[in-house]
Amino acid sequence: MSIKYNETQKRILTAAWSLLETSPHKGVRMSDIAKEAGLSRQAVYLHFPKRAELLKATTRFVDQQKDIEQRLAPSRSAQNGEARMEAFIEAWGNYIPEIYGVIHAMLSMVDTDEEAREAWADRMEALREGCDAVVAQLEAEGRLNSAFPPEKACDFFLSLISVHSWEYLVKQCSWPQEMYIKHITCTVRSALILD
Repeated sequence: MSIKYNETQKRILTAAWSLLETSPHKGVRMSDIAKEAGLSRQAVYLHFPKRAELLKATTRFVDQQKDIEQRLAPSRSAQNGEARMEAFIEAWGNYIPEIYGVIHAMLSMVDTDEEAREAWADRMEALREGCDAVVAQLEAEGRLNSAFPPEKACDFFLSLISVHSWEYLVKQCSWPQEMYIKHITCTVRSALILD
């Protein structure tokens, strides 16, 4: 669902996005965002009364600017659960490197920043919804591995496609992006899908 932002909100969200990407190890304060946007703190608070709301809105704004709905369309229109799973992994897995600056900044704040933790949880809930949809379709088709109750299947699926998994394999172990997508897809398929 596309959210309509006015020009001032776009300015604030663009400033927050820029700061998250350029200051990944520094907590981004409302005053920093106001300064980056060329606005007063009061103007920022007028549009986003709470910092957690602004951080959530920023991640949704990034999704909108990067056209996440179009990226997810093949998964949502897939004819079966396996195809849906493959398309979902491809869409999400290839999206991570494009938004990694924002993700990295959010993750660096979650341990000490309640508002960042709330915004991150909101994003992870959206990702979980995608995993839930795949698992539900596999279960409806009778193809979900019976070793996993649906909720646990979703937990496992989410852990495999998590940012931490991508970060370890691609950033730390230097896997090429294509290899990451291929092997995560194979792992999810072999763990969750009955032949």
